[in-house]
Amino acid sequence: MLSASPSEAASTSGLPLHAQANAEVHKIPQILPRERVFPIQIGGELFKLSGASISSDAPSYFSQYFLCQIKAAESKGEDPSSSIRTLYIDRDPKTFRDIALHLQGYHVKPRDGTHFVRLFADAQFYNLPKLISQLNEESIFISIGHREFQIPRDVLNDPANSPNYFSLGFALFFSQPNDLFPGLDREGLIRPPSILPPSVPNRNADTFAELLRLLRGYPVSVRDETHRQELLRDARYFHFKGIEQQLVPHSISYNPLRQVDEIVLRLENVQKSGVSISAPEDFDGAFRRPVRHVRYARPYVDSKPAELILEIGGITTKLNFSAGGARAEFFEGTKARVARLLEVVATKLNLPPTTQPLGLLMASGGASSQPATPGNTPLSEDLVRVVFEAESAITLDGEDYEGDLSSYRDDDATPAFTPDAEAPANPRKRHRTGESVDIGLPTDGQQWAVRTGLFRLRIQESKGGKSAVECAFVAVKIDAVSSERGRNKMRKFLGE
Repeated sequence: MLSASPSEAASTSGLPLHAQANAEVHKIPQILPRERVFPIQIGGELFKLSGASISSDAPSYFSQYFLCQIKAAESKGEDPSSSIRTLYIDRDPKTFRDIALHLQGYHVKPRDGTHFVRLFADAQFYNLPKLISQLNEESIFISIGHREFQIPRDVLNDPANSPNYFSLGFALFFSQPNDLFPGLDREGLIRPPSILPPSVPNRNADTFAELLRLLRGYPVSVRDETHRQELLRDARYFHFKGIEQQLVPHSISYNPLRQVDEIVLRLENVQKSGVSISAPEDFDGAFRRPVRHVRYARPYVDSKPAELILEIGGITTKLNFSAGGARAEFFEGTKARVARLLEVVATKLNLPPTTQPLGLLMASGGASSQPATPGNTPLSEDLVRVVFEAESAITLDGEDYEGDLSSYRDDDATPAFTPDAEAPANPRKRHRTGESVDIGLPTDGQQWAVRTGLFRLRIQESKGGKSAVECAFVAVKIDAVSSERGRNKMRKFLGE
């Protein structure tokens, strides 16, 4: 419902109806005589518009054309009424019917993508500033996977998800009214070039519909990992960074025992901008050294960071047990990702990201040319320190492991064996207790292949290290195998 402002109502309520109408008419610029009718032929259809209608969205192609005729007639002393010639333009009369309605004061709303681009192109061609401005505020029409979508602009302008594919691409094209046809001279332009409605045919329409639902604030049920990867792939394609972070596998919960918020996140999903370091705290253990923990907040989504619990899977981690404690060796892409993460943590601690000499780096092509390994960072050796606690949950060869590995804390902790101790005759011999298995503590040189591990990243004092502190991976939950036979036991047949 339309309503006048209080000031307007007070100024016009006491006037007769014809006076109120005149007050409204005076809002139209005095460009052409308001009562005079001007003929415009678009294609094969003749339109007759009053000077008031043409002047309502001016200066335009029409107002300038007829104004020049009136001035030419007046300069010759002729009657302008008999000197007005019909303006002929070879354009689509069906589209112009909507433009005529706009000039007569009606709101014209695009019906689909084709209608939108035709209205916009003709509004540009006729130089109708108000219609151009109105269309700039309309929803975006775009075809995704041969299905048309109408997307409100405010949905695409969410700070967490912009700039995106639309604001940088098609929406940008329709938001520059002064340069819609770059490289073309508007003065001699007979007709504008044809414009196709925006389309992205190589994306899935159903997947985009679910992303659009997320953009509007509604939940979407992720059916399985394949479905999640489809959503993530298209979220990255359209640069919906906030939606991507919502879809990344994660778990956020409050730990009442440690009285901290915790976030479980896979190593490959950690973003540099989300990493932070907690304030120094006392380590509640045997040595009570001040420690800090790596924290994480998903960019664009989380308002506060939580303590990071890192998930590393893919059987790309090997634990090596020795008198110096437990160390983790990483392989393939996991090794590079761990190294990059430690570089980020080092910069958060105001440490250099690498320990390589500057001259060597410059001679070899810079830091990016060096192999990504934890040993090149100031927080670790090539084999990363792993700390076990009494609360660490361990599954070994598919069964619960009841051995206490908390003695493998660090170098000055007393290991559960001596390097010269004789290994048992049958290290794989197990003592079953219910559903668990106790095979004793690992011997010197024993190795475990970690199928999946959860680690808390702790910044602690380092004795004899490359810097005053080091980053230790505190085991939260480990699923490992102790031998090739154990790994074979976990294998699955194709199709299972």
